[in-house]
Amino acid sequence: MADSSASYIHMVHHLIEECLVFNMSKEECMEALSKHANIMPAITSTVWSELEKENKDFFEAYNNKTRDHQTHSPSSSSS
Repeated sequence: MADSSASYIHMVHHLIEECLVFNMSKEECMEALSKHANIMPAITSTVWSELEKENKDFFEAYNNKTRDHQTHSPSSSSS
């Protein structure tokens, strides 16, 4: 059982990395993995949080980049 749990977590980790490539927020990633991969949002959130702990500098830069991207995107500006 430990092997299957580890491989499941590894799969979720990989899918989160795919979300990062698309500049998705944690919430967007949780929603996408729930909808498309049938992964419970709590699992995605837990794995994401562990990745944040292990990679503080990366996620600090990532969060700043995605926040800047969202505030400057055409869909977020009012006409």
